[in-house]
Amino acid sequence: MRAMKFALASLCAIAFVGTANAEPIKIRNSWVAPVTNWASILLEKKELAKHMGQSYVMEPVRFAGTPPMITALANNELEISNLAYSTLGIAIENAGLSDLRIVADEFQDGVSGFYSQEYMVLKDSAIQKVEDLKGKVVATNAAGSAVDVAMKAMLHKHGLEPNRDYTVIEAPFPAMKAMLAEHKVDIIPAVVPFSYDPELRNMARDLFVQKDAIGITDMIVWTARKPFIDKNRAALVDFFEDTLIITRWYLDSKNHADAMEIAGRVTKRPPQAFDWLFTNRDCYHDPDMLPNLAALQKNVDLTQELGFVKGKVDVKAYADLSMIQEAAKRLK
Repeated sequence: MRAMKFALASLCAIAFVGTANAEPIKIRNSWVAPVTNWASILLEKKELAKHMGQSYVMEPVRFAGTPPMITALANNELEISNLAYSTLGIAIENAGLSDLRIVADEFQDGVSGFYSQEYMVLKDSAIQKVEDLKGKVVATNAAGSAVDVAMKAMLHKHGLEPNRDYTVIEAPFPAMKAMLAEHKVDIIPAVVPFSYDPELRNMARDLFVQKDAIGITDMIVWTARKPFIDKNRAALVDFFEDTLIITRWYLDSKNHADAMEIAGRVTKRPPQAFDWLFTNRDCYHDPDMLPNLAALQKNVDLTQELGFVKGKVDVKAYADLSMIQEAAKRLK
């Protein structure tokens, strides 16, 4: 009997050591824009994380845009992706990622009291209303992007369709100010931080903002595939707890000066260029990282109406917010 108890105790000890020595899971987390995408600055405050290096490790991965993330998700080369509302439906419906789940939120446009994406023309332009864009050249960063869909929705409301009524030119955001100044295009989407460029604001004005076009927009949501979630749920809750701790630090006005310093260091720009960051001059960031699913549904429906997505997507059916909600409860 004593030998049996000893053997059982040894087995328990081995099991405990095996669990304790389990490798932390790797979470490759995507981002596109420095500072405005959380994954680009989370590790700048990694000293606040409780579980990093124990149950998980995080690797931020930069992409040129959200469409290439769909391929990375499909090939299991990315664990958490920050997809735009315009890309979400494409990933689920067009690319067949039916196991994709919305797990958290990044930021929202057009929330009352916060920033809304600007669409700018030259101050001396004869363009005074949307209808005046007929026959003009419109700049976009990429067909089907979040800002592109909103712009085309606004023009569609006013009877204007691409190729038929106006020409579309794709260009990277940093190049758009020069293109507008040189009259190569007649309107540009001016996203933060570029929209706060003093030179741009001196020469250009808003024709409309995004909330005029489509109301509140859940611009970016975090997604992960269900098999990865099912296998690593406990570690993911740890990850989201740490993520909430860090994002709330950035959102706290007491840390604004330090956040500006980090933004300046990451982008190699003067910190004062980020005086708008995480204020009401910025887009809205939910402190619990919870998406606005009602707004997101309208946004995804719009991508279908404009022909970017093949079929209707019920976003609630693709949401699993249990992990971010459990993480938030730990912090109360």
